[in-house]
Amino acid sequence: MSGASTVVRHLLVRGRVQGVGYRGWADAEARQRGLDGWVRNRVGGAVEILVAGPPDLVADFITACRRGPWRARVDDIAVAEATTRELDQRRPGESFSVLSTV
Repeated sequence: MSGASTVVRHLLVRGRVQGVGYRGWADAEARQRGLDGWVRNRVGGAVEILVAGPPDLVADFITACRRGPWRARVDDIAVAEATTRELDQRRPGESFSVLSTV
């Protein structure tokens, strides 16, 4: 993925976001929009997401993440710019990966 029409964002989602299917939900939401990236749980209870794609689709994904799956309660999302280099953490051959907890 490259080009001026691609943005990369790093999200740190806090609230009741582990044990409620948030990673699987984020994976499905990203794939549905054709976005690249990864999602993983953090030891402290947050969910970390890296997402890349066209600006409008990434913005729509972030808006959806503020709601999350029905059992989640999202208290806060920190959004920061990121680089395509961080996409290297994906599993080989996958456009979007669910990674292990860090």
